[in-house]
Amino acid sequence: MLDKNAISPPSVTRRASRLGASRPRFRPRSPRTVTAIDTDGRTVWIAQAASKGDQVEISRIESLPLELPPEADLTDPSVLGAGIGKALRSLRLKPGAVVMGVPRTKLILRTINVPVIDDIRELASVIHFQINKDLPFRSEEAVIDFKIRGEASMTSPLEEPPTGVEMTGGLGSPASSKMEVLVAAVQKAVVSFAESVAEAAGVQLSGLGLRAYANARCLEASGVAPPGETVAFVSLGPSEAHIDVIRGDTLLFSRGATIKAGGQCPPSVDGGAHPAARGAERPEASEAGSPNSFVESACIEVVRTLHSSAGLFPDSPIARILTAGASGFEEGMASALASRFPVPCGVFDPSTLPELPFDSVRHARGAVSAIGLAMGAADPAGLPLNFLDPKKPAVERNLVRRRVLISLTTAAALFLILVVARVRMVSKRLAISSEIQAELVEAEKKRSIYRAMRQQAVTVNDWLKGSRDWLDHYAYLSAVLPPAEDLFVSSLTISGQGAIRLSVQARSGEILSKLDKQLRTAGYDVKPLAITPGIDRFGYDFRSTVELGVPEKLRIDIASAQFPARPADDASLEPGALKGGRP
Repeated sequence: MLDKNAISPPSVTRRASRLGASRPRFRPRSPRTVTAIDTDGRTVWIAQAASKGDQVEISRIESLPLELPPEADLTDPSVLGAGIGKALRSLRLKPGAVVMGVPRTKLILRTINVPVIDDIRELASVIHFQINKDLPFRSEEAVIDFKIRGEASMTSPLEEPPTGVEMTGGLGSPASSKMEVLVAAVQKAVVSFAESVAEAAGVQLSGLGLRAYANARCLEASGVAPPGETVAFVSLGPSEAHIDVIRGDTLLFSRGATIKAGGQCPPSVDGGAHPAARGAERPEASEAGSPNSFVESACIEVVRTLHSSAGLFPDSPIARILTAGASGFEEGMASALASRFPVPCGVFDPSTLPELPFDSVRHARGAVSAIGLAMGAADPAGLPLNFLDPKKPAVERNLVRRRVLISLTTAAALFLILVVARVRMVSKRLAISSEIQAELVEAEKKRSIYRAMRQQAVTVNDWLKGSRDWLDHYAYLSAVLPPAEDLFVSSLTISGQGAIRLSVQARSGEILSKLDKQLRTAGYDVKPLAITPGIDRFGYDFRSTVELGVPEKLRIDIASAQFPARPADDASLEPGALKGGRP
């Protein structure tokens, strides 16, 4: 496979340059200063880059742990964005344009061969048509961007790579009429997540690139690998590893894998295996959970990835393996890979970047992706892949005309349907109106009966609303009032407003004076008593009328009430006692 910057024919190079030159017509020029934000577990890495003419320089690199509770859900964009915003404020950093990266595990990568097309929009249309057949989700949910690599190889492999590898070739074709394009597709939900994180962090997201290309940009700028050399770049995270096969500024192969400790490295495969992987020995299995478990499991994924890469790109042997990250396993990983592959293995140190600020060197090792994103966004050419502003296909003129005709036809059909529906609805309403008119005439004849029924209903409803269990009050008052030897009730009535009116007679005015306090203690609202002296043949010479109000909160507990003892000479319950009236 050929690199367009290395040995591409002049015709392909000129066409690619024309495509690149047309990019400013469809996307804005990159800002002068860019801030890249990248998260790795619970750590945020920040890199700032500024463009000075044709050069891009890193001006600042920072890293901070996210100040979030242990149970915080990092898949919630509001939670993650709040942590990033707090980190930016603690650094007193006010970023302007911000770029973020999409990890390899969140997108689909394909290498396809397409005809050489000068118009970038027409090229995008062809690419969208081809890639839509390979998407595992609906095309309406996809955001697709691409990067032109250069002249296509004679025949691209058609086999599907192992699990986690999404790069496949297109149909083979002569190199003179085809060019090779790397296509990346993500779901819109991934883009929406990044936008929500930026909004929660209080920053303006201007770009969403690919971390694998960011690693390639940082590696190219460091000058560690000679031009044209193929490098396997292993990025280690807290629980995952990303393996990128890079040649110059071109991403040949990329794979992300979750690391499960305690695995064993598969034996090397002759023939189809990568030349650098041939002769790799099967290591002894380490105990699960040991310090070497993470390194050994990561080595398994590296060997698998390089085997797959060798089958897809047999003409690009791995010349160097570099590990990067801030997990603490990078040196051990480099040593383990050196024992398995006969190529130079080491740890990538971004501090070799030219003119890197001295105070940023200590943060550089874990900020490889952030550095590459910042440099790519600050470059006048912009990010190679930008899912926030992808290259969009042109809208076909015939398609527009077809949509207009379809819209007009649909509008006419809807108009006819509405007319028919209106006629039917009017007919139904007229029939209903006739039935209602007949009912109104019949009801008019019975107006007087209805009026009387309404008045009776109002009376009954008022009685129901104001009704209480007056028998309970009657029993309760029997316990509250003084004994019959001192006072008796001559009448008890209930007013329409729910007030109890008692007519009582007592042997002395002192008993009536105490009655007010007893009733208030029982929970009733008592109007002041008016005592009237009189003459009674039984000695109850003092009369009064008591009006009681029943509060809404009054609750009667008859079971706990203490009733006065029955008089010894009480014959009210004797047969025939009530016939003669009061004894």
